[in-house]
Amino acid sequence: MTAHTPRTDAATITARIAQIPHLPMDSLWALWDEHFDERPNHHHRTWLESRLAYKIQERALGGLKSSVRRKLEEIGETGILPRQLRRDADRLLPGTVLTRMYDDIEHRVLVRGPFDFDYRGQRFKSLSAVARHITGTHWSGPVFFGLKSGDKKKEPA
Repeated sequence: MTAHTPRTDAATITARIAQIPHLPMDSLWALWDEHFDERPNHHHRTWLESRLAYKIQERALGGLKSSVRRKLEEIGETGILPRQLRRDADRLLPGTVLTRMYDDIEHRVLVRGPFDFDYRGQRFKSLSAVARHITGTHWSGPVFFGLKSGDKKKEPA
């Protein structure tokens, strides 16, 4: 009999993450306690779910490189995405979920593909159409969801 090294099984990780939104709160907190040393001061379920999903993936697949972590911390401190990342934000990958708080309600949009967005089971051809549906007024979808600045000034090349 040979020693068996546990391998990371993507299907298992995916299944664990897919179960998180269906867990009752006591089970969600138990899972939180398995992965984190302390509980947050707030109890926003969606926030808890996203942090748990990340932590499960991080433990199974490894964390971010320190250079990437530093860059993300820099972006978090300044709130400004580097120009290349702003351009890349225009090319959203299918499966991406965009979240925006508006009128004290969290709105989540699933990117299904180019010109294909799902908001609460309804399909839209653009983020601007989703933003208009949510707000009742004209909005740039990328600005509404924080993918672009609303500043009209052109950036230097």
